[in-house]
Amino acid sequence: MTNKPLTYRDTGVDIDAGSELVERIKPLVKQTRRPEVLAGLGGFGGMFALPPGRYREPVLVSGTDGVGTKLMLAQQLQRHDTIGIDLVAMCVNDVLVQGAEPLFFLDYFACGKLDSDVAENVIAGIAEGCLRAGTALIGGETAEMPDMYSAGDYDLAGFTVGVVERENLIDGSSISAGDVIIGIASSGPHSNGYSLIRKVLDRAPDDQIDGKAAKLRLLEPTRIYVKPVLSLIKSVTVKGLAHITGGGITENIPRILQGSVDAEIDTASWSRGPVFDWLADIGKIATAEMRRTFNCGVGMVIIVEAGVASGAIQILNEHGENAWQIGRIVSGDPDSPRVVHYV
Repeated sequence: MTNKPLTYRDTGVDIDAGSELVERIKPLVKQTRRPEVLAGLGGFGGMFALPPGRYREPVLVSGTDGVGTKLMLAQQLQRHDTIGIDLVAMCVNDVLVQGAEPLFFLDYFACGKLDSDVAENVIAGIAEGCLRAGTALIGGETAEMPDMYSAGDYDLAGFTVGVVERENLIDGSSISAGDVIIGIASSGPHSNGYSLIRKVLDRAPDDQIDGKAAKLRLLEPTRIYVKPVLSLIKSVTVKGLAHITGGGITENIPRILQGSVDAEIDTASWSRGPVFDWLADIGKIATAEMRRTFNCGVGMVIIVEAGVASGAIQILNEHGENAWQIGRIVSGDPDSPRVVHYV
C-alpha cells in the first residue's frame, strides 16, 4: 500500500479543464441571451424572469430529449459542430407542438475525458440551435466520468422551457373531419432511426447520396421550426401540430387526434427525397417499416381548417419552409384507436 496523496486529477477528472471550458463558451452563450435572462453563465442555476404584464395566464411547457445514436455517427466521423443543433431541435420542436415559444435551454454534456476543443464545438452547435429557435442558453452541466465513458465518448441531453397563454394552447381538441393536414419538409432523418441507419450505412459506407458522401448527408442537422410556426400561429388558427420523430407519421399524428377522427395521408403529394430512397434501397426496408421509423421527408405536421390551408402554406413558404398539403382529417371508428390511413 502506498501513502502517496491522491488528487482528483489522478482519477482522470481535470477540474482546470472544466473551468477553462466554461470561459471558452461564455461568448457563445452570450450570443443567445434574451432580455429576460437575469444571470450569466457560471451560477448554480439559470434565472429567467417572465416580464410582468406580458402574459395573462401563462402556461409553462417543458421538454427534454437527446439525439440518440446519431451521436455515435458524429463521434465516428469526428464531426461535432452540428450535433448540438440536433439537441436543441429535438427539444424546442416538441414544446412548439403545444403552441409554446421556447424561452430557455440547458444542456448536459457527459464524457470520459474532457476534450475542450470537442466540447466547445458541440456547445457552439447548441448555441447555434438556440439562435435559430430564439431561445436563451442559460446554463448546463459538464460531467467528466472516466469510469463511466471511454476516452473520446460523450453523451448529450437537453432541456427547454417554453410559454403559451392558456387560451392559446394547441391540444388537438378542435380537430374535425374535413380539416387539412399540412406537412413541412424535413432536412433528412433528423435525429431518429439511427440505430437502423447505422446498420444500413455499414452495408455501403462509401456510398454517395445526391453527390455527397452518405455518412455526411446523414449528419444533416434537424430542422428547427420554431420561428416560422410561431409566426403562422399569429396569423392563422392552428388546430393541431405534430413533431414527426420516432414512429414517423404513422405514430405521431394519432397522438394529437381526439374523438372519432383519423388522418388520411396522400403519399403521392410529396417526394420523400434521396436520403430515404437510399435507406430503403440499401437496407431493403419495407414501406411500412420506413413510415413507422423515419419522418420520410416530413418533419412537422400542421392541421388547419380547409379554408385557411392555402394561406397557411404561403406563410410558411415565405419563411423559407417547403410546405404543402399532404392529407386531410376523416371520420374514424369511435370504438377503435386513432390511425393514419395512407392513400
